[in-house]
Amino acid sequence: MYTLANMQDSIKKVEATRAQRMATEPRRMTADEKDALLAAYHPDYKEEGFITLKVGPNKGEKVPTELGYLLESNSRILGVDIDLDKVDYDVDVLVIGAGGAGSSAAIEAHEAGANVMITTKLRIGDANTMMAEGGIQAADKENDSPAQHYLDAFGGGHFAARPELLRKLVMEAPDAISWLENLGVMFDKDENGRMVTTHGGGTSRKRMHACRDYSGAEIMRTLRDEVINRGIPVIEFSSAVELIKDDKGQVAGAVLQNMETGEYQVAKAKTVIIATGGAGRLHYNNFPTSNHYGATADGLILGYRAGAPLLYQDTIQYHPTGAAYPAQIFGALVTEKVRSLGAMLVNVDGEAFMHPLETRDVSAASIIRECSDDRNEGVETPQGKAVWLDTPMIELIHGEGTIEKRIPAMFRMFMQYGIDMRKEPILVYPTLHYQNGGLEINGEGFTNTVNNLLVAGEAVGGIHGRNRLMGNSLLDVIVFGRDAGKAAAAKAKDVTLGKMNLDHVEKYAEILKEAGIDTGMVSPQLLPNYAGKRHL
Repeated sequence: MYTLANMQDSIKKVEATRAQRMATEPRRMTADEKDALLAAYHPDYKEEGFITLKVGPNKGEKVPTELGYLLESNSRILGVDIDLDKVDYDVDVLVIGAGGAGSSAAIEAHEAGANVMITTKLRIGDANTMMAEGGIQAADKENDSPAQHYLDAFGGGHFAARPELLRKLVMEAPDAISWLENLGVMFDKDENGRMVTTHGGGTSRKRMHACRDYSGAEIMRTLRDEVINRGIPVIEFSSAVELIKDDKGQVAGAVLQNMETGEYQVAKAKTVIIATGGAGRLHYNNFPTSNHYGATADGLILGYRAGAPLLYQDTIQYHPTGAAYPAQIFGALVTEKVRSLGAMLVNVDGEAFMHPLETRDVSAASIIRECSDDRNEGVETPQGKAVWLDTPMIELIHGEGTIEKRIPAMFRMFMQYGIDMRKEPILVYPTLHYQNGGLEINGEGFTNTVNNLLVAGEAVGGIHGRNRLMGNSLLDVIVFGRDAGKAAAAKAKDVTLGKMNLDHVEKYAEILKEAGIDTGMVSPQLLPNYAGKRHL
């Protein structure tokens, strides 16, 4: 229930215009209008949010300030005596990260006969995969095709996706759905047992497969159970703090740190898969985030310090609809499925200011513009301005009971605070959601510069280009996770490791010093406003 008078006054305007808005469809923006909007309002285009890297494979390129400080920091084990001859774990495939990509990779590596182990700084399933809600894309119906899926995603990503990666994503999508269903994922189906699919922003066909609005949780539950049932070792609360190389320059494992005891351990591996997820908890540009607490760009830093370049590291996805009120759920994801079901974005005066299914970057920029001083059409909240998402439209369009049936997680989240989204609109504002950029890989999932190192999931750059469509992230963790597991297992059969070392850590510290970068310790909470010392 909304108690502030200004909110109640605005809700009356939303209700007054609802019938007229339901009778019309807001027009789509032209390409030129979108470009101008993004340039003026999207955070990726704000120069003050970036710094230029002075060292490493991407020297001279811009990167979000918070990430830049971590990339140009010294290793926490610099000067620590790590005995690499004392091997605590010796495996064929080491998977760093236990979300959707890491679990998928481990399952397929195990299926291929490899001795595989997962290490994670939290628990298995503590990942953005668990928090994904809206669904997973796949062109598996008669009126659709992977080619059409490719065109939608390529255009939605500003034509910047790596073709070989995007082609793999869309071509393997139907099999990914089948694989998940066979593992036990309970996708939404109609009375005839046919998959229920919906639109997402930027899609030309209904290809969004969902498990109500618990899609990621259902997928992660199933993957976790499969990992456990196979007996794959999972070393929880053990963060990979540095990659290990051998005297041939190829990756040879990782140094792990027990998050409870602080003890360092050595994991030796013939191939390593980085599947550490996103970076939302760095709170770029001081935005709230929908990400879980482990999303701190760890894999990007590990790979970068070892010599693997980044791709599109300057592009971040701000999900258009994060909860803006009440404060207890500020930044929590409001799935795009809410708009797919018909809810419109509406300003303080009850006006629909954009088409509800524009791509995410355009939608986020539109909301930011509406709340800016240029338009001053946002609704005042204790956390700042926001706009309405007119959720009562859903049941007027699809019938009573639709919200509880199709988006129960959203319904329960808001009902905890007395807001009945069946009867009242909800307040939203963009939230930091997805890391479009990441480590650069080739079509087989390997980095091009560090032998036997693979990357999967949100830690990869190039799959989606410079913007991602809804439902393609749950898809990429499955497609590229599975492929990385298969490739890592196959490669491990031919790998002979030399003497292990951490020479690259010492060398990176020297490069930082030569560049005049002060790498003293600083609290990560100070990074956004700190122009001095850096440490990770």
